[in-house]
Amino acid sequence: MRKIRLATFLSIDGVMQAPGGPEEDTTGGFSHGGWVWPHFDETVGGLMGEAMGEDYDLLLGRRTYEIFAAYWPTMDDEIGQAFNAINKYVVAGPETPLDWAGSHRLEGDVVEAVRALKATEGRDLLIQGSGELVHTLLAAGLIDELTTLTFPIMLGGGKRLFDGAASPRGWTLEKSTPSGSGVVVSVYRLAGEVVTGSVAAQEPGPAELARRERWAREDRS
Repeated sequence: MRKIRLATFLSIDGVMQAPGGPEEDTTGGFSHGGWVWPHFDETVGGLMGEAMGEDYDLLLGRRTYEIFAAYWPTMDDEIGQAFNAINKYVVAGPETPLDWAGSHRLEGDVVEAVRALKATEGRDLLIQGSGELVHTLLAAGLIDELTTLTFPIMLGGGKRLFDGAASPRGWTLEKSTPSGSGVVVSVYRLAGEVVTGSVAAQEPGPAELARRERWAREDRS
């Protein structure tokens, strides 16, 4: 069985849209494309390469595939050579041509198609960008590893990594590495169910019980 890994650039308020350039994705009037540039140095590039790993196939949503397919086939650097050589599994309808060598369309129900692909033997499946696909797979509990490269900026609006529909899960922080430019790279592995408890040092008193009842009434109204 393959693992599904996500490696993504992220602002500290959770935006992942158009990190690479001003025209990458202006959906919704987004005007801050290219926001990684001031903080992207050799150290961050090395950490990104480490996060991506060396043995993977790509799993992409339609928009990210179209961005990548318009850029990477002509690139001959290390990442370009890797991307051009590996398989690209794409969640997209027939209106999206898959002209990039090694591209394969996933058809039918997204969750079932990805679950079936994950069950096969082969390399890990690495997701880049692909926000809508990420939301779907987080809701289904199909992502095994999250690597976030968090940049020290707030963007206010834009497409976000988490949309509120993610399935509750516990995660283990495997590694966290800061760069000199303020980027923090964190690797999380899926750990299981969410464990809850209380930090209260004593049983609730009358004021606390009254507060709970008041809030419960507000929720019901």
